Amino acid sequence: MTYRNFITAEKRMAQETQKQISALIMSTLMFAACFAAWTLISVIGVQIKHELQLSETEFGILVATPILSGALARLPMGMLSERLGGRKLMTGLILVVSIPLYAFSYAETYWQYLLLGFCIGLAGSSFAIGIHYVSSWASRENQGLAMGVFGAGNLGAALTNLVAPLIIIAYGWRMAPVAYAFVLVLLAALFWLLTQDDPIHQRRAEQKRVPKLQQLMSPLKDLRVWRFGFYYFFVFGGYVALTLWLPDYYVTQYGLDLKTASFLTLLFTVPGALTRVIGGWCADQLGARRVNWTVFWVCLVCLFFLSYPPTTMTIHGIEQNMTFMLEMPVWMFTVLIMVVGVAMGFGKASVFRMVYDYYPDRMGTVGGAVGLLGAIGGFVLPISFGLVTDLFGVRSSCFMLLYGLLALCMVTMYYGISIQEQRQRLQDAIQNNFLKENLDA
Repeated sequence: MTYRNFITAEKRMAQETQKQISALIMSTLMFAACFAAWTLISVIGVQIKHELQLSETEFGILVATPILSGALARLPMGMLSERLGGRKLMTGLILVVSIPLYAFSYAETYWQYLLLGFCIGLAGSSFAIGIHYVSSWASRENQGLAMGVFGAGNLGAALTNLVAPLIIIAYGWRMAPVAYAFVLVLLAALFWLLTQDDPIHQRRAEQKRVPKLQQLMSPLKDLRVWRFGFYYFFVFGGYVALTLWLPDYYVTQYGLDLKTASFLTLLFTVPGALTRVIGGWCADQLGARRVNWTVFWVCLVCLFFLSYPPTTMTIHGIEQNMTFMLEMPVWMFTVLIMVVGVAMGFGKASVFRMVYDYYPDRMGTVGGAVGLLGAIGGFVLPISFGLVTDLFGVRSSCFMLLYGLLALCMVTMYYGISIQEQRQRLQDAIQNNFLKENLDA
């Protein structure tokens, strides 16, 4: 290789690295903004509830509608990203979502809020697009880290909890969706200018090989995909559900004011988003399955203690009775719930590293399906928390529900791995017998 060729190759590598970094940074910013918009109605909905005198059920439907639409759209958006490319689809989605977001500030009736909220919820499907786009740029060795950095965009929820109240106090709640819409349009323009089409989409465009619907759907027949989705239902769905549930839990269980409860909830949400980066790196270095098993065991231990309700125990002595009150103090509860948040951050990253290990060429479709089930968990679990609390009359029953769900995840993972190993041993035996027969012949 001549010196000139060497310099040219170095420049080309530097340009590719710059494209990868730009794609990762801009995708993460876009996802954080989309996640912030996706959860905005949970904040401004309090003002709408007061204005329209909504019941608790009507308010719950209003807040949950964007979560539901964002969940349902993840699979089709993931499939479209494989056909159209993540760059075009992400930019188009953001521009489309900014329209109902801006219009939300002019809505007056309940049905208008529901309809526009459903459209705004499409922002939640940006995860399926971004996971395909980021995965296409990253090398095989750094997939977990790249997807972990992108997944840290979950911090958008914490951003909304901090920024939206300030906008409401200063300008009223109707200014919040306008400001968010403006930011989304600005980020869409920057994303388009600073990124390139991903390598997989470029290669398919050059070869004119656009995957057909049947090809995109074929991985969904694999039971393993839905096992991964079940794990993500717990680690991501549980994370979203607890983010919504914890402020009220702190207020009702420990008698804290809403400001303090919101701050303590951040000790769960922020580490749960940031540790997704470290979790992705660990999945790359140690193996995604090992990280996922560790996450499940850590959560199982913590949820066991969190599930234990306040208990009064009386010991009947010879001369007198002795009564003990067993109740977890707020500091210990906060520590345990923070550990659960950190573990879930690791779990969210390791699940998608496993998805890539088995389906590297179908990250859009499979990632969309897994993400769909996780987001469905964020919709279903808060409702389930309320149902079990009303049914049993015990506030910690929400953690009992998560404990049971996690136990099912661990049983499913154990038997899934066992069946997979049995099949692998059978295939190896058949292959060895085939080779032996050929050698003998």
